Amino acid sequence: MVKPALVQLIIAQLPLKPNGIHGIFHWARVFENGRRLAGETAARMDVIEYFALLHDSRRFHDGGDYQHGPRAAEFTAGLREDWIDLDENGFSLLLEAIRGHTDGRCEADATVQTCWDSDRLDLMRVGIAPHPARLCTAPAREPDVIAWASRRALDNWIAHETLEGWGIDWRAWAEI
Repeated sequence: MVKPALVQLIIAQLPLKPNGIHGIFHWARVFENGRRLAGETAARMDVIEYFALLHDSRRFHDGGDYQHGPRAAEFTAGLREDWIDLDENGFSLLLEAIRGHTDGRCEADATVQTCWDSDRLDLMRVGIAPHPARLCTAPAREPDVIAWASRRALDNWIAHETLEGWGIDWRAWAEI
């Protein structure tokens, strides 16, 4: 389980607004997307949760910042000892998922694929419909899953229970 203090540390160092299109509401939907997929992909939920929080942590702008994945992986590596409670394999998967989420690839371990799909399923928040050919896992390519995630992204659905579990006062951020 992620410590709320880690979430606050990530928010405090963000180059972008925490309530922006790559911020806390997106992170929580990515986690919820991963939760839905993991039941069928056998992905590691602990890795998916850290991925959701950290994958956009070093974005410098909301446009085509294609190096934010490698920067976020480097940032994550610096957090390993004090903040990230994963075994060596899990941490390796996390770094691969974060580093590679900007590449558009699909060849990877099922946990990494699930992380990537969890993020890609939230693309409608920026007006991009997730395309089944660009999703890695069979469950993510299902039309009902794409429609479910896209509706949530379009509506800027707030995963309040996830945010509260991370110690985030989402109401304060939703009003800004």
